[in-house]
Amino acid sequence: MSEKLHTSKIFYSGFLLVLLVALLYLFKSYLMAIVIGILLAISTLSIQNFSLRVCNNRNILATSLTMFILLGVFCLPFFYLVIAVVKYISNLDINTITSIFNQIKSYELNLPKNLEFIKPKIELFIASLDIENIIKKSLEFTSKSLSKGVDFAVDMSFIMIFIFFVHYYSRALGKYVASIAPIATKELKEIFSEVANTMSVVFYSTIANMVLQGMLFAFIASFYGYNGVLFGVLFGFASLIPIVGGALVFVPLALYELSVNGWVNALVMVVYTVIVVSTVADNFIKPGIIKFISSRLLGSQAKINELIIFFAMIAGLSSFGFWGIILGPAIVTLFIASIRVYAK
Repeated sequence: MSEKLHTSKIFYSGFLLVLLVALLYLFKSYLMAIVIGILLAISTLSIQNFSLRVCNNRNILATSLTMFILLGVFCLPFFYLVIAVVKYISNLDINTITSIFNQIKSYELNLPKNLEFIKPKIELFIASLDIENIIKKSLEFTSKSLSKGVDFAVDMSFIMIFIFFVHYYSRALGKYVASIAPIATKELKEIFSEVANTMSVVFYSTIANMVLQGMLFAFIASFYGYNGVLFGVLFGFASLIPIVGGALVFVPLALYELSVNGWVNALVMVVYTVIVVSTVADNFIKPGIIKFISSRLLGSQAKINELIIFFAMIAGLSSFGFWGIILGPAIVTLFIASIRVYAK
């Protein structure tokens, strides 16, 4: 029997494709966590480089320091929020809630003449409030939120593990990818550099925007005597939710303020939040934050326009949900960078 000297490229390519499909099916439950972990690791390369300088290039110490920083950014606010909300819910009294809703429904609106046109709509909305249905929906929402919170915590655990290993083996992974990728090393580095810059801009601008919106809402909440830290953190996380966003926080709080202190306080809170926080901060200041982070803090200007990054984040949220804020810009950046390399 004669020995074969060459492997069929067509057969071997098909064989590898089948194995790739099998591998993706095997890890299908963790694909999102793996992708997000890799992208967040790329986004936080500047933190890893800082840790390496602090730890004198001792990789295990540097990676541990990076993870400690990321845990502080992601997990501490989340755990504080969960503990505070659970503690607050446990102290709620159904009779108090019923009394508040009855006060809201029986509240007599006395608006200025220039605002009389919105009075029928407000009265219709208040009349449509059904305490039993709202409590039922609230309990269902709380149950789903707790379930999703557990899923989110599990996903974050896997993501943190992937971030750790990507950072720890970053040099070896980079060399391996460069050796097997059918792309010239120079072009591969150019694509990676642009994706890394853009993902860093997305990561830091998202954190900055959450902090900004949270602080702005914490100000108005503290002004009316509420726990500014709690509502600031709550609003910051809510701002990442597509479409509804911060309305999940300021609408119930405004209704409560309406029942307790009158329509003036509630109206001021709603107008302030809609105009200052949701409109000015999110639509006008956020692109400026992206530009500032890109050109000043990272020390390297991302080649993709900050408005494209901004709309990619919005599109990602609409298409993929919460993690779309990472996936959207990554997809757009990878496409644009690849087109540029192809054009050259």
